[in-house]
Amino acid sequence: MSITDIDTTTPTSATLDSTPTGDVLQVVKRDGRVLDFEPARITEALRRAFSAVHGEAAAADHHGIGPLTARIVSELKASHSGAVKIYEIQSTVEHELLEAGEYDVARTYIDYRVQRDFARAKATDLNHTITTLLDKDSAVVNENANKDADVFNTQRDLTAGMVGKAIGLRLLPPHVANAHTKGDIHFHDLDYQPYSPMTNCCLIDVPEMLSHGFRMGNAEIEPPRSIQTATAQISQIIANVSSSQYGGCTVNRIDEVLAPYAQLNYDKHLDEAREWIRDTDTHEDYARERTIKDIYDAMQSLEYEINTLFTSNGQTPFTSVGFGLGTTWLEREVQRAILAIRRRGLGKEGRTAIFPKLLFTLRRGVNLTPEDPNYDIKELAVQCATERMYPDVLNYDRIVELTGSFKAPMGCRSFLQGWTDPDGNDVVNGRMNLGVVTLNLPRIALESDGSLDTFWTLFDQRLETIHDALKFRIERCKEAVPANAPILYVHGAFGRRLAVEDNVDDLFRDGRATISMGYIGLYEVAAAFYGGAWEDNPEAKDLTLTVLRRMAEAAAAWKAESGYHYSVYSTPSESLTDRFCRLDRERFGAVPDITDKDYYTNSFHYDVRKNPTPFEKLDFEAPYPQYAAGGFIHYVEYPVLRTNPKALEAVWDYAYDRIGYLGTNTPIDRCYACGFTGDFDPTARGFACPSCGNDDPRTCDVVKRTCGYLGNPQQRPMVHGRHEEISARVKHLPNAAD
Repeated sequence: MSITDIDTTTPTSATLDSTPTGDVLQVVKRDGRVLDFEPARITEALRRAFSAVHGEAAAADHHGIGPLTARIVSELKASHSGAVKIYEIQSTVEHELLEAGEYDVARTYIDYRVQRDFARAKATDLNHTITTLLDKDSAVVNENANKDADVFNTQRDLTAGMVGKAIGLRLLPPHVANAHTKGDIHFHDLDYQPYSPMTNCCLIDVPEMLSHGFRMGNAEIEPPRSIQTATAQISQIIANVSSSQYGGCTVNRIDEVLAPYAQLNYDKHLDEAREWIRDTDTHEDYARERTIKDIYDAMQSLEYEINTLFTSNGQTPFTSVGFGLGTTWLEREVQRAILAIRRRGLGKEGRTAIFPKLLFTLRRGVNLTPEDPNYDIKELAVQCATERMYPDVLNYDRIVELTGSFKAPMGCRSFLQGWTDPDGNDVVNGRMNLGVVTLNLPRIALESDGSLDTFWTLFDQRLETIHDALKFRIERCKEAVPANAPILYVHGAFGRRLAVEDNVDDLFRDGRATISMGYIGLYEVAAAFYGGAWEDNPEAKDLTLTVLRRMAEAAAAWKAESGYHYSVYSTPSESLTDRFCRLDRERFGAVPDITDKDYYTNSFHYDVRKNPTPFEKLDFEAPYPQYAAGGFIHYVEYPVLRTNPKALEAVWDYAYDRIGYLGTNTPIDRCYACGFTGDFDPTARGFACPSCGNDDPRTCDVVKRTCGYLGNPQQRPMVHGRHEEISARVKHLPNAAD
């Protein structure tokens, strides 16, 4: 059993640098906050120290803890007027333990305090952070499942990132840095921001850039005159944008974007036919067939270019493309090509492409039912998902209900909210997110010790810390100048083209950008109060919904106050599921259904250890995104589906009116040594073919969900070998006859 540091108080209404007044004893924290003194904190620290020495049961029965706390409080009030510093409290605790003859308890308490001091110092020590990288600490080199830590440019980025994190912690407001280091919150992407005033993810304004041209490096890029040139320019834009921000990027409605350039191909081929082919009846057929081939070649080139790109941060760009709503023959051919190329795979072996993430939009009247004009494209999308997991699906009507207008997510799952420009036009492309800070919800539940009143008090206090962290992110982003990232601010990726002297805040304020308050572990919150099997308990379900509702209410209030769009975001916590749980297990021990699993459940997802049907899982999760519209995704995990696509289509159809965004998890691993396709077995080294035992990445293709994208864990192991997005395994699936 571990003990806790008494420096765990969170902000109340007191503000930084305020001067204590009156007779009430207050505490001056290490980060400068002035808070009300809480004797219960000392009691809890003593209980944990006694528990570490004498055992949990003995500590619970130790009647000397109460009187000892009383003596400590009395001594502090007698020797300090108005305010007391943390180190003075700790010194008094140690002195009273020694006076009471509790030498082993005192030693344990002192040892833990020293360890915490070391941990705080190491977080901002450049020598220590670089050493962890040189020693190939798995928590560092495997933090991102799509970064290959063996290659030079990734190593260089990781080194720069470690320096950026250490400096970033020094730049943060002290109470925010302290909360991040302790694990109350997580300030995402510290390796990039606040060291640099970079933005997070975005919907690139590709239509504007292609139609008006742009500058890149030393070249002025003119509008493309063919679909091949258009896709080549898109890949260049993606690479440059990804090097100028730290999050994912999306090309929204790419089939509709590319159709006008495919039309140029068709017109050119029609002119060729008229010039060289005498049989006028074949002119249109010739032009059509040549254009279809051009479309396929262009989309194949785009797929290969994205998967072979390396950005300045040492990874393939985290890219998504949305499609599915176009109904013209050219738009349909773009959709067909995207799906056919993904099904075919990369290279002679046909490996599954990791990027771009494919986002297929379903819409009633377009492609949902057999009577719809694009239903045949939907059938191709379903088959593709059974073989390659992508595409994920966006349900048009629910996305509009949840976010205010239709758009694909920015990268993995971050959704912009509906926004109109001064002329009343709905604007989607060219908008962005300014960053994420995530709240450790299970910790609040554990600290509450069964008291909901305490939970809500602590919850409100942590929201204030999150608010301060997000305000800091906004202010730091505003310090950028257009010259810092010309592709974003000057050449059209962010929509409006700024002059070098313009203020970048023009693109952020009035709700044009979002800033995200993330969360993790709703399942564990309810488990702390109602036990691990709470899913059918209406009171427990209401608690989890109330948590998100109150976060959404806070975000709305902050937006009204500042003009910036704060949103609630279901964090894609690839490594955070591990980090928060590890820190809390060190502090609270192995708590059943909470820390004993060694991971926290991502966002609002159903407990991954249970086995609901797809329909039960979707029904359970459906109410949550209305309060977390800034970012969400649902998953269902299936057995092998290649021979049963109708089963997947049945789930897609069921989900249409219930949720906005659905991903497919189905085994698609492949062994090129023996021909096995299905689910590889996890091993200490990664994954192995269950048929022949092959675990060589050169002769097998292992693909799993990581942080909303797909990843190759065989080639780039994840922290503890876990996938962030683990959905419940499903026992019952509809068969082809259902």
